[in-house]
Amino acid sequence: MPTYMTCFSYNTEGWQKLAKNPEDRSAPVKALIEKLGGKLLSMYYMAGDHDGFIIYEAPDAKVAATAVIAVELAGHVRSLKTSQLYTVAETVELLGNAGKLAYPPPKG
Repeated sequence: MPTYMTCFSYNTEGWQKLAKNPEDRSAPVKALIEKLGGKLLSMYYMAGDHDGFIIYEAPDAKVAATAVIAVELAGHVRSLKTSQLYTVAETVELLGNAGKLAYPPPKG
């Protein structure tokens, strides 16, 4: 199954609700991803450009997008950014395939 990372940032209302009633948000995230046939691998909070991220497996990109849209519709996040992740072995394969192709640069 493909692996994805979604970075998230809460909006002010989301932080206010969590501050009033702290809770483990990995439980509803896990339930959502499992309902769509995926698996939550990890969830972390962080300081920086985003408030946290999740790493999860999903059957395909449409399923990952469906989960992200469902979270967005809940109204407690201000931004979500999803990227597909590749293992080192997958990247080596991709590089080998790309190395066999010729793509001309712009002529400018």
